[in-house]
Amino acid sequence: MTDIGIPVIEPVFTKVAEGILGSEGPVFDKNGDFYVVAPEVKVDGKAAGEILRIDLNTGKKTVICKPNVDGYGGIPAGCQCNRDENELFVADMRLGLLLVKPNGDFEQIAKEDSDGRFMQGCNDCAFDYRGNLWITAPAGQIAPEDYSNSMKENFGSVYCFTTDSEMIRVDTGLQFPNGIAVLHMKDGRPRKLIVAETPTKKLWGYDIKGPGKIENKQVWGHIPGTHEGGADGMDFDEESNLLVANWGSSHIEVFGQDGGQPKMRIRCPFAKPSNVHFKPQTKTVFVTEHDTNAVWKFEWQRNGKKQFCETLSFGLF
Repeated sequence: MTDIGIPVIEPVFTKVAEGILGSEGPVFDKNGDFYVVAPEVKVDGKAAGEILRIDLNTGKKTVICKPNVDGYGGIPAGCQCNRDENELFVADMRLGLLLVKPNGDFEQIAKEDSDGRFMQGCNDCAFDYRGNLWITAPAGQIAPEDYSNSMKENFGSVYCFTTDSEMIRVDTGLQFPNGIAVLHMKDGRPRKLIVAETPTKKLWGYDIKGPGKIENKQVWGHIPGTHEGGADGMDFDEESNLLVANWGSSHIEVFGQDGGQPKMRIRCPFAKPSNVHFKPQTKTVFVTEHDTNAVWKFEWQRNGKKQFCETLSFGLF
């Protein structure tokens, strides 16, 4: 037990790769290839973030994309694999939402939302099982506007990029919305959207009523501790337990599907876990972190929840 009364486990962590500046956004594509992003890469003091493929056998890193739009480099932060094609959706703090092909070609999905407002810079994203992509946007307006973020001012937003290719802003007024996840019913219907608000250590829950439609915002969970940072990236296991990287705490928090307080903590050998992602159909969790700019892995108690890109391949829905 810890001094805050929550059971702690200490699994064995194995380092997979290192030297990834601002290590974030772990994801597997449909071929089983593993990707991360390096948002903190700069050239001449300007953003020049990278999207990398990592060979899990050797740790070798290959830069597949350095997103740049009209001379403005990106700050990629979160990734999800598309189901219909073997492509990555990438949430970028400087460029908004990108679609990246395995060969590194990319496109900027939207410069404005469905109401004609300029897009805000994005941080993380999560598909629901109907194919709608839910996105956090803690930054100010995308380039060419000057970069800003909502860590101290509550202008962060949440978007939904629907299967009809609409970019709908579903909420705003948040203080650095960060990690995001979708809780589903047993039949696969999206039930609840969960959004991490990092500085306040809150996990917000919204009832999902349809593509780009949410209501009944309420605090779903609380991140323990008084340290710097708070909730970052997150992923579900197959029993709908939510594993949440608690940046700055040396822990990953484990919440039951009803939220509240964590029911368990996973102690990490580093202070700043930034994101977590299950390898498909396994108990292996990949963790990015900001202390040594590395990627690690450990074995969890059960498999991860299937990602949207897996649902056709394995007969789900």
